[in-house]
Amino acid sequence: MSHTETLAKVLLGPLLLAQGLYTRRVTPKLPEAEGERHGESGSGDVLRLLIVGDSAAAGVGAATQGEALSGRLVERLADGYQVAWKLWARTGLDSQGLLELLEQHAPEPFDVALLSIGVNDVTSSLTLDQWLARQQRLMALLCDRFAVRQIVVTPLPPMHLFPALPQPLRWFLGFRARRFNAHLADLAAHLDQCTMLTTPLAPEPGLMASDGFHPGPMLYRQWADDAAWVIDQRFRSTTIKNRS
Repeated sequence: MSHTETLAKVLLGPLLLAQGLYTRRVTPKLPEAEGERHGESGSGDVLRLLIVGDSAAAGVGAATQGEALSGRLVERLADGYQVAWKLWARTGLDSQGLLELLEQHAPEPFDVALLSIGVNDVTSSLTLDQWLARQQRLMALLCDRFAVRQIVVTPLPPMHLFPALPQPLRWFLGFRARRFNAHLADLAAHLDQCTMLTTPLAPEPGLMASDGFHPGPMLYRQWADDAAWVIDQRFRSTTIKNRS
């Protein structure tokens, strides 16, 4: 744990805890997006896509999966690929919960996995080292159990800008998120299979869901556009054989 984080917990611990409990109580609980969580779309080389993660991956903040990350990403990729896709995501998952979810699924091969996890780790008492160890386990599991050739890693959102969080909780969680992100970027940079997205999903007015925490449809579109570009950079120059 960093010196700044330790000091903040000593000086602000009771206030941070009270603000966290209050924020959880008053924040509207939005449902996951409705719609299919698997399918095929497009034509061209086969691209097997897996989207995994937490409430953002599940589309909270959008009414339907078509307006959420999965729908937007499949729509973009279907212009150049025959996309066979699956979405495994659930509200409230942290890294450990996602590991357990993945281990429940039988092994099957995917070309790409888009990973969205971490906000529920930042808001917990997990240390940076514990979190990084879980990220490494997630990446290894995706490569070993699901034969993933590219993991597209979504950075943690800029929580220091989240309007729904009161100060100093906003500053504290933002500090943790930025610190986690810096080390996640280092981890991804050292793994050939990993590409970390770099475009920040800024929580500007009109772009966030009504709860002030989740992306709205416009942010989901931006996220999907960024991910589609990164995936296309990796696979455009290689012919993907249908190995089904």
